Amino acid sequence: MSAAREVVLQVRGASKRFGGLQALSEVNLRIDRGQVAGLIGPNGAGKTTFFNVITGLYVPDAGTFELGGQPYKPSAVHEVARAGIARTFQNIRLFPDMTALENVMVGRHVRTTSGLLGAVLRTPAFRREEADIAQRARELLAYVGIERYADYRARTLSYGDQRRLEIARALATDPQLLALDEPAAGMNATEKVVLRELIERIRADGRTVLLIEHDVKLVMGLCDAVTVLDYGKVIAQGTPAEVQRNAQVIEAYLGAGHHA
Repeated sequence: MSAAREVVLQVRGASKRFGGLQALSEVNLRIDRGQVAGLIGPNGAGKTTFFNVITGLYVPDAGTFELGGQPYKPSAVHEVARAGIARTFQNIRLFPDMTALENVMVGRHVRTTSGLLGAVLRTPAFRREEADIAQRARELLAYVGIERYADYRARTLSYGDQRRLEIARALATDPQLLALDEPAAGMNATEKVVLRELIERIRADGRTVLLIEHDVKLVMGLCDAVTVLDYGKVIAQGTPAEVQRNAQVIEAYLGAGHHA
């Protein structure tokens, strides 16, 4: 019998209401270490709301949350980042006039120890830590394949390279869970291939990924497990093959009367 897989994220009963709209209703989700887990659903299904709940942008109305086996309260973005969840955004959110290297260094600062006083006084410990951060940032730029643009301003990078820069910045926090919000949005076919190879490399290196993505083909070809939302509720969970055969999923995407 194989050993039980370690759970990275466990969500039970997550609910969120906006006025009269029940955006999430008792959503359960489990992601095991080393998985790429997909979260899909039609427009308005609640995917982004769920993402924003677990990453601290929205405070949930109900639910329990565990990260790496420890309870955590998704009530503030910086606290969630320290707990071990790093995310990207559907709309790119880089510092456009900072270099690629500086953008990644910003992400790394969530793990710094020198504090404000050390930064103001430029203590030896602070300078050593700053050098280590810069070195780690360069390593991450190489990891995602854009090290040659380290000194370029972020706004001058191509769209696909900006997406990879966001992933490098998220990885700089050393997350337990890397949460990617539609990373393939706006990419051409070649850029999607590069993105898929990068996510596969991230998984091969033992990291855990949660992927929201409208490109269902990409999700089904990449993910180990898929959860499907519709009107804020989970309608299917399982392997890509199981989800593709699910009658509720087919109806949600295609409407009643269609066959797989």
